[in-house]
Amino acid sequence: MKSFARKTLASPVHLAGRGLHTGVAVNLTIHPGDQGIAFRYGGDRIPARPDMVTDTTRSTKLGPVGTVEHLMSAFAGLEITDAEVEVDAPEIPGVDGSAAPFVAALLAAGLEGLGEREVQVPYTRLFLQEDEGLKGAVAKGEGHWRYVYDAGARWPGSQAFELDDVVATYATDIAPARTFAFAEEILAILQMGLAQGLDEHSALILGPDGYQNEARFPDEPARHKLLDVIGDLYLAGVPLRALSVVVEKTGHRANVKLAQMLFQATHDGP
Repeated sequence: MKSFARKTLASPVHLAGRGLHTGVAVNLTIHPGDQGIAFRYGGDRIPARPDMVTDTTRSTKLGPVGTVEHLMSAFAGLEITDAEVEVDAPEIPGVDGSAAPFVAALLAAGLEGLGEREVQVPYTRLFLQEDEGLKGAVAKGEGHWRYVYDAGARWPGSQAFELDDVVATYATDIAPARTFAFAEEILAILQMGLAQGLDEHSALILGPDGYQNEARFPDEPARHKLLDVIGDLYLAGVPLRALSVVVEKTGHRANVKLAQMLFQATHDGP
């Protein structure tokens, strides 16, 4: 067991926008809390846990609330442990396709301590491996996180991004990295009813030979994938600084599977 500080917001946060995938207008309010992190919509309160995930198709959905991973990533990077997230539509605002607007709003509201909590860390290394090079490893650590993004023979090939102290520079090195898509897949994604709330400003487009709009980082896809992993794994409730994580070629389905493994390894009961 390790002792970590509990944190919530000092005052509520209000954001409005369109759902990243649905494109539906949504108002978001993040309230201070003291019962962990939960999402509220339509009278339901859904705890942020891996067993509450209902879909992982190009995003992570908790109960009826879609695309929670960017906000969860912001909570993790700022080490917020308790918050009540309220929405009036079934998806979190896509904002600019990254976690940076959430980080800015949370910091502007101020953070407040709730004392200490004891957190169980994994005793043994957790390992997930599937076909086509997808793999992930989670172990007790001091905040070293690494993601390897691999587009195969297609540009940009392989990218890796890692931080020895992921919390220290999360706000500057990870939070601004936007969601991305291959240029040739955009029509099919839109026809599936996804990415309706994105545009050239809120998504990085990967052409056959380079980025088709301005990138925020040379390795922005790898950084955004790490952003997603952080948000998905934080469903297990374990602080980033308590872990060492190395993942390669994972998406939301595999991330949530790792979160389930981590939750089971660090919780004695429901």
